[in-house]
Amino acid sequence: MKNLLRIILQTERANGGGGWRGHGHAEKLFLQNVWWPLRGDFNDLHPEYEVLDLQRRAYFADFAFLPGPIKLLFEIKGYAAHVRDMDRLKYCNELNRETFLYGMGYQVISFAYDDVEQRPELCVTLLRLALSRYQILDAPRDRLLIAEKEIMRLVVRNAGIIRPKEVADYFTLDPKTVRMMLKSLCEKGWLTPIKRGIGVKNVEYKLARDVLYYWD
Repeated sequence: MKNLLRIILQTERANGGGGWRGHGHAEKLFLQNVWWPLRGDFNDLHPEYEVLDLQRRAYFADFAFLPGPIKLLFEIKGYAAHVRDMDRLKYCNELNRETFLYGMGYQVISFAYDDVEQRPELCVTLLRLALSRYQILDAPRDRLLIAEKEIMRLVVRNAGIIRPKEVADYFTLDPKTVRMMLKSLCEKGWLTPIKRGIGVKNVEYKLARDVLYYWD
């Protein structure tokens, strides 16, 4: 993987030196463990993004993702600040702020610091599913057959990634038939193959980027 620190510094310079330089450990861990493995770039991602809350006070979200009209705010929340040391007033203020931001067109997506640090693959899976609702690319070329729709439903229930054996076991199909159907879904633009080693048996399949936008 590319040197993440170098990428961040390059982004700093491209942004005139602002924003990224003062970011804390949790936020940089999110970039390293979650955002970069999923996205591979920092396009449209803004650190310490300032918005006004219900009382017209400045509030800085950890990150804002602003591709076109879409407005997503990401928060990395530690247990101490957001649970252990939070009193009733702070708790109310946080919920009111998130509801107000939703009303202003922002969607707040929160991750626990412990998950970002210790279970980043879970965060990647959840973030992939969340982003797939908003991002728009070219629609898959063909409509799905009934059998293919059932496979897609299984992939979605399996957090967006599946192995051929899981499909074969679930539907009681032979491996050759499963491989042909998964290949067809890839050709139609619904799935993307992932190599996990050498050989046909080491291939997994994930939802093609943004494909859930076209799900009916």
